[in-house]
Amino acid sequence: MKILVTGGLGFIGSHTTIELIAKKHEVVIVDNLVNAKIDVLTILEGITNETIPFYPYDVTNYEKMSEVFQQHQFDGVIHFAGLKAVGESVEKPLEYYQNNLISTMTLTQLCREHAVHKFVFSSSATVYGDQESPLMEHFELKKTTNPYGETKAMCERILSDVGHARPAFEISLLRYFNPIGAHESGLIGENPNGIPNNLMPYITKVAKGELSKLNVFGDDYDTVDGTGVRDYIHVVDLAKGHVAALEHLTKGVHIYNLGTGKGTSVLELIQTFEAVNHVNVPFEIVARRAGDIATCYSDASKAKEELHFVAEKGIAEMCRDAWRFENNQLN
Repeated sequence: MKILVTGGLGFIGSHTTIELIAKKHEVVIVDNLVNAKIDVLTILEGITNETIPFYPYDVTNYEKMSEVFQQHQFDGVIHFAGLKAVGESVEKPLEYYQNNLISTMTLTQLCREHAVHKFVFSSSATVYGDQESPLMEHFELKKTTNPYGETKAMCERILSDVGHARPAFEISLLRYFNPIGAHESGLIGENPNGIPNNLMPYITKVAKGELSKLNVFGDDYDTVDGTGVRDYIHVVDLAKGHVAALEHLTKGVHIYNLGTGKGTSVLELIQTFEAVNHVNVPFEIVARRAGDIATCYSDASKAKEELHFVAEKGIAEMCRDAWRFENNQLN
């Protein structure tokens, strides 16, 4: 199939591009480079030995995106492009609503106009709000704890309504948890522009000495050691989950958790990182962060049953691969 991947030079999009091409799909990437680097395109082409058409467009721009749809006959879309930092969304809610909702509506409109019926959406476990884990797809969505999560929930509702109104659509909403790690080559990984918002790239930069210490937001949660517990999934496993969702699409709207089904605390992650990589990660306990919850991990059985997808890599591999990628980066 010929697949449009929005945000395809970002962390998850770039790894998914590799897995798509490995399964003989053709990929076209759109990425406005707000949270990605153009160098990733050359790396992807080197890893896959394929020339990948690329457009540096903002997905909210209907005219530019219309050009892309006119130039290519797509079989499907995987939509990653969006702003994604929980803390930042609390500070900049309007920017998050504007970017994430309009990009999804623009893509959906163009899919309808060009008879592109397969649509895989990069959602998030934040749509569940603060509910008891393990989280399951049939749970009623509660009010989310931050604007980022709310934009994902709204996009899910938009796509669900479109899917019900247009029976030809085949839509998969992928609620995933906390992707970390990097490609085994060490050539691509999570390398955000500016100070990292996510935990693992912050850990790697502290371990490398680029940042002085890691702030751990709260140690008074009702968890094994007081720090937040999350379901970490290796980004390569997550990428394979997207390909599985695409290849198993049928008419209607389908929802899947992509996770491991296991929770790991922040301190456990730090300790594992230090142990497998033989490095020190200085950290300081600070106040809780707005929008965070105590525990969030998945029930991953539906993806196993319907997509035949199971995450294979463990926390140690995630930590080892992330550190290998960090050590390949120039200071």
